[in-house]
Amino acid sequence: MARAGQRGSGRARTDAGQQARGSGRSAEKGMIPVLAELAREIDRTVQRPPTRPAVRTKFQVVGLLVREERARVMGDSSLAGPRRAEELKRLDGVATLLARTAARDTSLLALLAEDARVSDAARAFKATIMRAGGLEPPDEPEPAPPVAAAATSTAPRVVPQSVVSRQLANPFLAPNFEAAAERVAAKPRRLAGWELLEPLFRAFEQASPGAPACMEMPDGRTASAPLGRQLMPHQAQVVAATARGHRTFLLADEPGLGKTAQALLAAQAADAYPLLVVVPNVVKTNWAHEVGMWTPFRRATVVHGDGEKVDAFADVVIVNYELLDRHVGWLGDLGFRGMVVDEAHFIKNKGSQRSQHVLAIAERIRARSPRPLFMALTGTPLINDVEDFRAIWQFLGWIDDKRPLGTLLTALEDTGLTPADPGFSSAARAAVIDMGIVRRRKVDVVADIPARRVADLPVELDGAVGRSIRASEAKLAARLVSHYRSAVAVRGEVVVGLDHDLARRVAAAELKDSSSKAGGENVFTMVRRIGQAKAGLAADYAAQLARNVGKVVFFAKHIDVMDQAEQTFAERGITYASIRGEQTTRVRERNIKAFVEDPAVSIVVCSLTAAGVGINLQVASNMVLAELSWTDAEQTQAIDRIHRIGQDEPVTAWRIIAAQTIDAKIAALIDSKSGLAARALDGADEEDGASSTDVQLEALVELLADALAAEGVV
Repeated sequence: MARAGQRGSGRARTDAGQQARGSGRSAEKGMIPVLAELAREIDRTVQRPPTRPAVRTKFQVVGLLVREERARVMGDSSLAGPRRAEELKRLDGVATLLARTAARDTSLLALLAEDARVSDAARAFKATIMRAGGLEPPDEPEPAPPVAAAATSTAPRVVPQSVVSRQLANPFLAPNFEAAAERVAAKPRRLAGWELLEPLFRAFEQASPGAPACMEMPDGRTASAPLGRQLMPHQAQVVAATARGHRTFLLADEPGLGKTAQALLAAQAADAYPLLVVVPNVVKTNWAHEVGMWTPFRRATVVHGDGEKVDAFADVVIVNYELLDRHVGWLGDLGFRGMVVDEAHFIKNKGSQRSQHVLAIAERIRARSPRPLFMALTGTPLINDVEDFRAIWQFLGWIDDKRPLGTLLTALEDTGLTPADPGFSSAARAAVIDMGIVRRRKVDVVADIPARRVADLPVELDGAVGRSIRASEAKLAARLVSHYRSAVAVRGEVVVGLDHDLARRVAAAELKDSSSKAGGENVFTMVRRIGQAKAGLAADYAAQLARNVGKVVFFAKHIDVMDQAEQTFAERGITYASIRGEQTTRVRERNIKAFVEDPAVSIVVCSLTAAGVGINLQVASNMVLAELSWTDAEQTQAIDRIHRIGQDEPVTAWRIIAAQTIDAKIAALIDSKSGLAARALDGADEEDGASSTDVQLEALVELLADALAAEGVV
């Protein structure tokens, strides 16, 4: 294709020369006549399909040059107003012709996207056209080193100002060449000439039942957690292994066993700071929250958008996969000493850009840091689709595209076996596991964890919806403050601090108004909007859970939240059942049976009110609470659908919380009112210590108190 493009470029050079010497119109000097003639030629050619690569190259170049010429004309202060208007009009004519051409072959539109790749042939053709139009093309920049991700990246790259400041503060940050010395691959001796990667993958596929899936773990009693927190024994083992010098882990514990805490404390044990954490968008905020919980003396920063607010001096930098395109450049050069990839099965497709970006960043960290820490976190069982782990093993530095590397290759050599020997699979599998595969299931560590627990997952509400909700919350807070100030003024007293009794009366009046008036923004409509905004994120997390652990129960309060979740599951090809209030008894029983008995049905979407009592869903041990209840009793009833007699696994309820909104206040109030501040349930009966009205009232009081505190009143 490249040669075809180059041949097309050669013809284009000839065409451009002919156009410059052609008819009276095209003989006119300047870029616009050349572009107009080329656009007409392209339009005539596209009318005779198929559109050849050379024509596509011409179309892209003309489109790019029209944009550049428009910007040049707009910025040329020497042009008089009428002349500028005339040239812009002519450029609009060329653009209109290109649009008409693209309507004939809509695939051409992709060539004009901001992130469209510009080939070498297109660059050469562009330079030719610019010269034909009387412009001198700019010098091409020196080609970048052949980094895997750099060759395929299409998004515009950014370097946040904070990163520039860090680089200026430490201009002598250079690669540590010890790292290169340590990574010299072992030279194959006995295994030279053998294909080794495929036998390694087959070794996992052919493993006999009961074969070990976890490296030998040290005693974790020496590992410590920050004051007020406690590591479970299985978590402490990973931290202890890191403290003893292990630096690569494929941490494949089931969800609910605390992989995030293990990774953060392992980074602390390895002093792997600054640490880069790459995660799915839905858990980005939760990772920042967990940094504060488990490593309170370390500062985390979360990369959003172009990174305007990123703190490049932070100890932990958290970025989601979708943003790697624009940040991959500086992330590879910041000087990270460790890298964690959460939900690492996201990089299983080595052809995807996010996989290539992750691998490129990891390689640059290895090139400049001695003994960096690399951790890949995933709950996906190792026995299935082991080929998917090719990219993960490469991220960890165990293999490259062709062969095992370093320690792994040495271990395979030391077995004394070749892939033709009967015992090779078992020995090869053990060698890979010893590199750092850690896999524990809930049933394996059942004694370590509570019988049931609620795990909060904070999420960030981004975009226009998030801004709208925060604006509504600010408006509600302002109304409460106004009423509170009016009441204080009527009393004619000097109030020092917050008058809690008065604040509760103001909140009670707001609740009464909200209940009696239809329409308008109030605490109830706000909570519902938050539920709608969380629906997609909650469904996304449920889909991840279903992939990792099997059956998942999804609870929501409102029909529109259930609808949105079901649409997400349908789009992802996930089979689900539904339990709703309007269903007949026969339909409900059929759907429950499908979820319980059909292995293909991964998720059941339940209404909190319709499915909160009277049904048994204990085939699952994980649930997602997409919306908050107003009382702990309703939440507990939902959890009891899977935490029942006969449940032989610990139960985890993942509660989706909208960070920095009233949602977080409500969650904390529910817990505190029921004595569950730690959100760890031990299975004992708990009395519901508060009515829904109590929680609603206290949430408004807290909103009022925070607003007054922000004004310096409290």
